[in-house]
This record gives sequence, C-alpha cells and structure tokens, in this order.
Amino acid sequence: MVAINSSLPRRQFDVVVVGAGGSGMRCSLQLAQAGLSVAVLSKVFPTRSHTVAAQGGIGASLGNMSEDNWYWHMYDTVKGSDWLGDQDAIEFMCRQAPNAVYELEHFGMPFDRNANGTIYQRPFGGHTANFGEKPVQRACAAADRTGHALLHTLYQRNVAARTQFFVEWMALDLLRNDQGDVVGVTALEMETGEIYILEAKAVVLATGGAGRIWQASTNAFINTGDGLGMAARAGICLQDMEFWQFHPTGVAGAGVLITEGVRGEGGILLNKDGERFMERYAPTLKDLAPRDFVSRSMDQEIKEGRGCGPDGSYVVLKLDHLGADVINKRLPSIREIAIKFGNVDPIKEPIPVVPTIHYQMGGIPANYHGEVVTWENGEEKIVNGLYAIGECAAVSVHGANRLGTNSLLDLVVFGRAAGNRIVESHLERQLAHQDLPKESLDFSLSRVNELESRQSGEKVQDVANSIRMSMQRHCGVFRTLELLNEGVSQIDELAEQAKHVKFDDKSKVFNTARVEALELSNITEVARATIKSAANRTESRGAHALNDHPERDDVNWLKHTLWHSADGRLEYKPVHMKPLTVESFPPKARTF
Repeated sequence: MVAINSSLPRRQFDVVVVGAGGSGMRCSLQLAQAGLSVAVLSKVFPTRSHTVAAQGGIGASLGNMSEDNWYWHMYDTVKGSDWLGDQDAIEFMCRQAPNAVYELEHFGMPFDRNANGTIYQRPFGGHTANFGEKPVQRACAAADRTGHALLHTLYQRNVAARTQFFVEWMALDLLRNDQGDVVGVTALEMETGEIYILEAKAVVLATGGAGRIWQASTNAFINTGDGLGMAARAGICLQDMEFWQFHPTGVAGAGVLITEGVRGEGGILLNKDGERFMERYAPTLKDLAPRDFVSRSMDQEIKEGRGCGPDGSYVVLKLDHLGADVINKRLPSIREIAIKFGNVDPIKEPIPVVPTIHYQMGGIPANYHGEVVTWENGEEKIVNGLYAIGECAAVSVHGANRLGTNSLLDLVVFGRAAGNRIVESHLERQLAHQDLPKESLDFSLSRVNELESRQSGEKVQDVANSIRMSMQRHCGVFRTLELLNEGVSQIDELAEQAKHVKFDDKSKVFNTARVEALELSNITEVARATIKSAANRTESRGAHALNDHPERDDVNWLKHTLWHSADGRLEYKPVHMKPLTVESFPPKARTF
C-alpha cells in the first residue's frame, strides 16, 4: 500500500521523456546536448524498445538511386493518408527528411552503400516518382535491420551526451495543475516496486503504439498504449483511433513481421493458383501499392477461396527468384524469421503470410512541434508542458493510412522538432518547479492502492485476453456496422470488468503481475477509443474499410475524430488542408 499523504520519493528534472524508442531518444539527445537535465523512462532496456523491430528503411528523397524530390514524397504521403493527413505537418516532415537521414549518417548509423559510397535506397509501397507515375527508390536501408541500426546509434549518442536513463520504470499518470499544465508524472520502479514522483518542467510522451489490444499483432508485448492511457485519464482526447494499419505480410500463425522491403527488393505475392494477384488490384504499383490496399486485396483473395494451405487461410510471398546472394545480403533477418517462425527457407520456398495488425495512425493530438493540443471552441489549444511524439502521437502525418518507411522518419523528425521546441522555451530560466497538484497526485496513488488492495475480481490476463479476442473479431481488415456495434457493447462490458481485476502476488520486487495489471488500464482506454471511433465513422477511408459504406465521403467525413475517455464522447475537427509554403493537394480518388 502507498499512503497518499506520505512523503513519496521525488526527483526533479527539466524534462521527463517517457519511452526510449527512436522518437524518445532523438528528443532526449537534442535536450541533453543543450545542457538540460533529462530523465528517460523505459519499461525495457533502451535498445530493446520496439523501434528495434523496424526492418525495411527510413524514407527520404535523397535521389541516390533514382530521380526524386521532397514534393513527390509529400504527395505520396498525402495520397497514402487518404487525405486525412494534415498537410502542414506532412510538408514539414518531407522537407526535413533528407537532413534527418544525413544527420543519422553523421551520427554513425551503418546504412548500406551504393558502389559510389552514397546511401543505398530501395523501393517501398506507395512511394512514387512524378506524382504516381512509377515506383521510386526512397527507403534508406541498413539491410533489413534499419530500426535496429537506428536505435543503437541513438542510444550510443545519448550515452555520450550523458542522458539519464531510468530502465525498467513504468510511468503511471500525468500530473496536471489547476491550470491544466503538466508538471510531472508518477512512476513505478519495477526493481523495488516503489512509486516515485518525477517533477518536470516538460513531459514528453514517446511510448509507441498499442498493437497489443489485438490478439494477432506484429507489436512487442510492451506495446500496451501506456502514453495514450495516461493522456486519456488526464482528460486529453485521443484522435483518429479508428485507423489501424494491418501490415500485409505477417508470418501466418505467428504474426512476426516480414518487411515490405522484401517486395521492394522484388518479392511478389501469389495465391494458390500461383497468380500474381496484385496486378489485378493495382496495375501500376502492383505489390508495392500502399499497405491498406494490399491487405484488403490479400484478404479478398483468401475470402474468395484463392488462399493457400490446407484451409486456404493465407497467401504466399515468393522471393526465391531473387537468388541466395541478394537474400543473404539485403534480407538476412527475413530469412532467419522465415525459417524460425514459418518453417520455410525463402531461398527455396515461399513464406506463408497474412495481414496482421501493425501500426496505429491515431493517438494523442499534437502539432508538428510535438506540442499536445486540445480542441476547444473551434480552436486548437496547446497543453502547456506536454509533448507527444512517435507512434503514440497523431501529428497527423499518417492520416488514415501510413506509408512504409514514414514511421522511422516520423520518429527522428518530430523527436528532433520537439527537442528544439523545448530548448527554445528556455526551461533553464524557470526558477523553480511548480507546486505539485494534490488532486492529480491523489488520483494516481488511489488508483494504484485500489488495485493493490483488491482481494476478489477477474484475473488480469482473462480480461486482457477477452479484450484482444473481441477486437480481433469485431475490428478487422474489413468491418461492418453490425460487428462494430456488437464490439462496442462487448468492450464496454470488459472495461467495467477491468475496473475490478485482481492479482494474487503482492510482492514488490520485479512483480510482473502488478505491471500487467497497470497495463490493462491503458489497453482498456485504447480499445474503447478504437471501437467507438470506428463504429461512428460511416465511410471507408484508408485502413478503415466499412462494408456498409464502401466509398470515401469527403463531404461528411473529411475530419479528425476526437474521443473523450470520461464520457465516451466523440467530436470532430477539420483536417489541416493548407501546407506551409506550397499549394495544397485537393482530395481525389486513390488509384495505383
């Protein structure tokens, strides 16, 4: 038990960064190099963060392998987002991309090289030259371990900059004062089971995605939506949570990711008849169409009886024609994954694959400086002291569907932008930290105490698994209003059960039962936001494919969804259609 009025241990920092993935460490590096005191909290050792699993590349219009420029990259991103992406943020990201990649190169990131020494770039889904005319090579790659290379590079730079890491710590709740400013977090030290108050002049949420609300996911088990749960409980709405990307190529039966880089190197998808079926759905881009498009095409092939295997439940990804040399040089990890999880050697036989939940396009609303924003009286209002970056944030550069390679780009561009914004605010000139808000602190500690003291109720894992199964059944690649509304009722019931869960082991030291119970609160918030937002959007756009309304409806639905945790209320705000310096790209039909 934690006595609410006791003197909890406290530490003070200029900035607390929650999450040590690509965005968190890019931001903390900027802050530490500026001389600010920075604490980075992570549930796992930094180089075990989920960014390490990214494989295919980071998008930037370098033009090393083919003619390219940032304006084409911007068009592809707007089109890929199905026009739900904010065009000012998209322009900012695509303009910054080349410099962000060159900066990583100068940090020592080991990109693959062309014969002339420039960074190697491969084609990727949805990335084109001259506004959709043909595929372009834009993905800057380090074999098929680009995220691994990025994460280790940033960790080494942070160590050199003397960033303070709090490893195996879990942030619990945001602390907001009476004016709504964020002044710190409560956090659990897993090693001791003690709860600390971490005071900060700014808090950065960089907690990654929440793909573990589904039963089958490419996400790590740590991806439980902690930042989103913290924001929702603190009264901050979540944006566009109906939009979740199913990656076309998860290993059938395992969910482990097979990078889009395989298709960028020349891999092709086949049905049971040996037909390269994507030529029917996307005659120009074929297997390199955007992910939402390819996933739906695969799902349709399976549902229409052209799937492979004894029960026709998957299609196959063929790459043996690339040859052993290319596979071993460009895709060594993919071969290892295929052998271990698919029981096939891709040098000799194709890999069984199915669409698998992979990435959230929505999240905590933020502008392109990383500042969290709320929607009040028809205007966006900045939440003082709070930033959100990376997958947990909705900037929104991905809109209704993310292009491959834009995720790693998102991390470094907006991690750096948020760091710069904080440095520009001159935190060091603030004489002292603000008084801690008693109500906010009591709420966090009461929540933990109630969980600790409960002697009866549902088991944590039973409720968590029920949420995952319900989301898998009711919120898939293709959706219907009947299934979604049924899912809303189920998730609401499970959310009530989640309020009364118990765990038997009350020990303090490295108690994973306690951590999983705390994670369940975040899983519940994200599942509620997702299913309710999806059930209310009566159109098909990007990753949200609704059978009852198969067409995109720009008249009624060209707007962002905002979900409020306290009452489950939905409201909407307009998409930023005006870029920073160039002409906007007006909506039109997506064809590939």
